[in-house]
This record gives sequence, structure tokens and C-alpha cells, in this order.
Amino acid sequence: MRFFNFHLMPYPSLPDDYEGPAWVTCPNELFDPEVGQKVYNRYLDELVYSDELGFDGVCVNEHHQNAYGLMPSPNLMAAILARQTKNVKIAVIGNALPLYNPPTRVAEEFAMIDNISGGRLIAGFVVGGGPEYYSFSINPTFAREKFAEAHDIIIKAWTEPGPQEYIGKHYKLRFLNTWPRPVQKPHPEVWIPGAGSIETMEFVAKHRYGYMGIPYFHIDVFDRTFGMFREACEREGYEYDPIQAGWLTPIYVAETDAEAREQYEKHFWYFVRRLLPGINVSPPGYTSLRSIQGILKGIGTFAINLKTWDEVMDGHYVAIGSPSTVLEMLEADLERLGTGNLLGLFQLGTLPHELTMRSLSLFAKEVMPKLRERFPAGKRMLRSSGGVA
Repeated sequence: MRFFNFHLMPYPSLPDDYEGPAWVTCPNELFDPEVGQKVYNRYLDELVYSDELGFDGVCVNEHHQNAYGLMPSPNLMAAILARQTKNVKIAVIGNALPLYNPPTRVAEEFAMIDNISGGRLIAGFVVGGGPEYYSFSINPTFAREKFAEAHDIIIKAWTEPGPQEYIGKHYKLRFLNTWPRPVQKPHPEVWIPGAGSIETMEFVAKHRYGYMGIPYFHIDVFDRTFGMFREACEREGYEYDPIQAGWLTPIYVAETDAEAREQYEKHFWYFVRRLLPGINVSPPGYTSLRSIQGILKGIGTFAINLKTWDEVMDGHYVAIGSPSTVLEMLEADLERLGTGNLLGLFQLGTLPHELTMRSLSLFAKEVMPKLRERFPAGKRMLRSSGGVA
């Protein structure tokens, strides 16, 4: 089991009277640079602190024109972290490949981060969320074609000598000869997140990459999703390894269960009610019919539909409480899902710095060591049904 601190870097100061979406059309006049200056630096401090606490890695990600996550360039954040940390892996989850033209820019910047960090990069590739295609005015119909081509270009740039030529449908490169090249051979570990798309699971399984299940759904949805990913691996002729999968979930630890809810609940609702609206925009042609059928099975459980705290707890939308309560919740969920990576979202919405740091510390000192004992590296995790993942 590996443990990561995943940060969205949200904007915590939307005006109380703003009722519009947080994505694409959220007026940029609502962004206060004084707030941005403070939160960017405090968020980096929270990720650096994870290195001091003994986490295995930290995660940043890419989104555009939104208040949900202030990282249009996660590579900038990853470069800072590469210099300011010593041990943690730095996972960029990920660069939205169809938004880069040419995608050799991703190969170059990721290689720089891998060099600066001494080989600690985890390279995340994503198709990009639906709202991004509105933000960039890009035709979503070709999203997966462009993603696949961009992926091939990057891997070729990292693993084959240049200069060489690449001629594809969407990208044509006369000289594919990127400098620098990554430290890790043949290339950095690759993660690809997904929200239930069958095409994504099949792509990840084919290349034996890591599949990361993104949060904000009922635990039953994740159970079904990871089951589908295991089946995709089997269709490729091999047995799924837990290290290939990661589950991203909000986590908050306090001294007692009562304190945890009192300190956390209002920040959770800011996130759900103020920052999630607009994230579920799906432009025409972005998702295939076969994937839509599967996604629709769980769409009703997306966190934006939550009304009460009981629903939050019943669906395991967040692991929250005292160290013993959080340990019990995560043990049960990780055993059920069979994933070898836990990506904790320790800061959410308006959760202040001091509470975030305290939660990180309690988790690292009182929860993480016991989970490491429960799920040792290299050991297959038994699922609650009695089968082996």
C-alpha cells in the first residue's frame, strides 16, 4: 500500500452571493490575486509537509478556467515540489494530452521534473474533463484519438533514440528529438485516472499502467469500477496487480468523531455546493455510447446530489473521524476495493491550513502505519467477498 496526499488547490473565497457554476463561465473578476498569492503558497506547504511526514507521494492535477482547482499548469507545481522535497514521488495526474499541440511539450516538461527530482516523477496522462473542451474551444469528438497519438509520441520520445519522424492523423513531427530525457528507464511510472469510461480502462489495462478512480461517488460505484478494471486486465491476458490501481477519497482526521464533523462539515458543503457545479458538463462526442451506459449507472450518486450528512456517511464519500474511526473505515473500503494506492484528499473546499496540517499529522502518525501493516507491500489484498484481487 502506498499513500499519497492529493491536492486540488481550490479557490476558497467565492462570494456568498455568487450562485453560478465554478467552471468555464465563472467570471474571472471573482479571482482575488491577494487570495491566490496566499493559498498557492500554503497549498505547497501542505504538500511539502507530506514529505516530512513520510507519505509515499504527493499529487497535483490540471484544470482550466475554474474555481475548483487553481492549477492550469500542474507541471509548475511539480517542478517546485521536485526541488523542495527529498523522498516523495511527485504524481502529476495529469496533463490533458489533447490540449497540448505538440504533445512533445509534455514529454519535455515531465522529463525536466524527473531530472530535477532524481527520478521521482509519476507521469499522469488524462483525456481531460468535459469542461476543458469548452474552455479551449476544442472539438471533443477527436479527444481519444488525439490522446492515443499524443501518448505514443511521448513514450516514443522517452524510449527511442532521435531524431526520428512521427506522422499521424492529428500530429506530424518532422523531428522527434526531445531534450532532456527522463531519469527513469524505460520511462516514469504512468497513471491514468478515470470516472468509469470503458475505453480508459481498456487503454490502461493494455499498457499495464495505473488506473486511478476519481472521487465524489458512492462506494458501490468504485466497487463496480475496479471490478470492471480487473476484468479489462484479464481480457489482456494477465492478473490485475493492486499496485496498478488507486482510489482517491477525501480524508479528515481529528481527535474525536464529534470534533471531526464539527470542524469539517461546512468546508465539505462549500466544496460540493460551490465548487462541483459545472464539473459534470459533457460536450457532444466526448463520451462513447458504450461508456455512457456504464457511467449513467452511477451518475445519480455523484456528490453534487448529496443533501444530508447521513448520505455522505452512508455512501463513504469521505473517511472522517478519530484516528481509530478513519482506520476502520479505510481498512474496510480498501479491502473491498482491492487497490494498492490510497490517494487522500486532505484539503477540501475552504478547510483552513491549520486543520489540514493537523489532519495530515494525525493520519501519518496514527493511521498510516497501521494501514501499512494491514496491507504490506507485495501482498495481494483479499476482497470482502472472499476472492483475491
